[in-house]
Amino acid sequence: MHYAAAALVDSSGKLLASIGNPQLDTFLRSAAKPFQVMPFIEEGAARDLGLTPRQIAQCCASHAGTDMHVEAVRGIQARAGIEEQHLQCGSHPPIDEETKERLIKNGEKSTPIRHNCSGKHTGMLAFAKVRGLDLDNYLSSEHPIQKDIFQSFSELCQISPDKIGIGIDGCSAPNFSIPLYNAALGFARLCDPRELPKKRAQACKEITSAMMTHPEMVSGFGRFDTRLMQVGRGKLVVKVGAEGYQSVGIMPNKGVSSSKGVGIALKISDGDLSEKVRAAVMLEILRQFGILNKSELAELAEFGPVNQIYNWRKIKVGESRPIFELRK
Repeated sequence: MHYAAAALVDSSGKLLASIGNPQLDTFLRSAAKPFQVMPFIEEGAARDLGLTPRQIAQCCASHAGTDMHVEAVRGIQARAGIEEQHLQCGSHPPIDEETKERLIKNGEKSTPIRHNCSGKHTGMLAFAKVRGLDLDNYLSSEHPIQKDIFQSFSELCQISPDKIGIGIDGCSAPNFSIPLYNAALGFARLCDPRELPKKRAQACKEITSAMMTHPEMVSGFGRFDTRLMQVGRGKLVVKVGAEGYQSVGIMPNKGVSSSKGVGIALKISDGDLSEKVRAAVMLEILRQFGILNKSELAELAEFGPVNQIYNWRKIKVGESRPIFELRK
C-alpha cells in the first residue's frame, strides 16, 4: 500500500481539490527545475545567447542521458563558452537503458554531461557566464544565481522566504521544501501568468511553451513526463521529482473545472522506488478532475491508473489500482 498527499490549486490561489494533507511540507526535488531556470529566461540571458526552445526545455529537464540530450546540452555550453568540466552535478549511468548498455559494451564511463540534471546546471553556469560571475561556486546558496532563483521561486509560489526549507539535492544544487499547496500554486501561475509582471509572464510563457513543444527533451521518449505532455497536446506541463514527487500544470481554459491555470503537486510518502505509483495516481487525479478523456487515458494505459501484475512466467497474478476520491 502506498500513501499520498496532493493539492490542486488554481492561479488565484483557490484550493480546488486534494488528497490527504494539501499543506504537507516536502522537497520538490527536480520538480523545481522550471522555477530554477526562471531568472535565466526572465533576464533575457537565454535570448542573448540565442538559445532555442528545444535548449530551454533541456534546462528544465530530468533527461535520460541519450545522445540527443547530450547534444542539446553541449549546444548550450558552446553558445555560453563553458565546458563539461564546469559541471558540478556529479555523474551516474544514463537513465536510458539502451544508452547505458552501449556505454558499458564500449567501455565508456558515464560523465557529468549524461547526468539527468546536466541541462539545469548548464543553464545556471550559462547565466553566471553571461553576467561575468564566478563559475567555481555557482551552487553556493550565497551565489547571485542561487539568490535570484530563491527569490523568484518564493514570489511565484507566494510563500515567504523564511518559510522555505533549504536542502542540497542529489545533483548538489540547492533545493526547496514548501507545502504542496504552494508548489501547486506555483505551477498554476507558471501556466497562467496573467497577474504577473510583464517580463516574468513572458518568461513563464517561454518556459511552458518550450516544455510542451519539446517534451522529449524534458524527460525522454517513452517516459511518463514526456508521454503525458505528448498526449496532453498543449494543455499540460509535467515535471517529476525524486522520491515520489510529481507535478502537473494545466493551461488556462484547457480543463473542465477552471478557466484559470491549475497546478497539481503530488507526493508519494514512501518515495515510490518503482517509479510506477506516482504516474498511476496522477493519471487517476487527472481522470477524476476531468482533464483527461477516455481516449487520452487509453494512450497512457501503460502507466495506469490500473496496472497489471505478472510473475516471472508472465502469468497475471493481480493488479494495482488507486482507491482514493479527490476531496473537491
